[in-house]
Amino acid sequence: MKRLFYMALAFAMLTSCNSKTDKKSSDQSVSGAMVENEIHPELYGNWVGDFTVDEKVSEEILEKQGEFPAEFDYSPKINLTIKRITADTVIAQNVVKGNLRPLVGKIEENGNLITFILDEPGDKKSDGRFEFKLNEDTLEGAWTAFDQSVNVKKRNFKLIKKQFVYNANLMLPNDENSEPLIDWYASKKETKTMADGDSTYTFINDLYRAASPVVYTLNASKTKLTEADLKNLKKLDLEIIRNTIFARHGYAFTRINVRQFFDPVDWYVPVSNDVTKELTQLERDNIALLTRFEKFATDNYDHFGR
Repeated sequence: MKRLFYMALAFAMLTSCNSKTDKKSSDQSVSGAMVENEIHPELYGNWVGDFTVDEKVSEEILEKQGEFPAEFDYSPKINLTIKRITADTVIAQNVVKGNLRPLVGKIEENGNLITFILDEPGDKKSDGRFEFKLNEDTLEGAWTAFDQSVNVKKRNFKLIKKQFVYNANLMLPNDENSEPLIDWYASKKETKTMADGDSTYTFINDLYRAASPVVYTLNASKTKLTEADLKNLKKLDLEIIRNTIFARHGYAFTRINVRQFFDPVDWYVPVSNDVTKELTQLERDNIALLTRFEKFATDNYDHFGR
């Protein structure tokens, strides 16, 4: 599987390059043939949506374990990028949970029905096959793991095409009904003992940290931050403000305790695991200041219901 994948990928990349020749007419002929060979360029680009655990798989996990694991990622955001389509080969990439994986496969057309089968390389235990169809403006289908011994064997998705464009004005959405942003993956345990007559009861509660409203208003991609801006902020506030800079650049976050704040955001499109070169000097300076304050900041933990 892995060898065939890389052979197909290498062949597709080779054929996508224009052959160099001394004759200008030959260049034009080859270039023209390559353009004609590509089909459905309107499908090129980012297709984004939720990558949801199949219902049957969820039931199997609950039946086997009694509950979902502490950091179980039920529905992370996925970006499936189609790069090239010919009659013989489709070249693509998927980004999910901070992992970028190449895809190679085929397209089939039957009347108005367009379907795809795309495979990941197969050299990772988490690799699998994408099978989906074009339904009007949506790609919908399923991913199935090659290794059926993994915990999550199948995920479903419906993806909408989205263009990624850096915009320094983007902020986390906030309206009158917005609840505080809560870090559900960094809880602390609180033990309380209560006496009732001759009986004593012990309760263990989960406490969580929550962000302040400042994360909706302080834009570290446009404003030169000062120590006065940050000195009274909580650690979670500083983390979210800093990571919002990276989210604007399409950084693909790996850790679920960061992705929980950005995966649900409509404008967030994960495209790269390294955006260092894209950061502005203002952003670099603000990141350095935020990071320095994070080292000494603290959080308040409280009761929140899920």
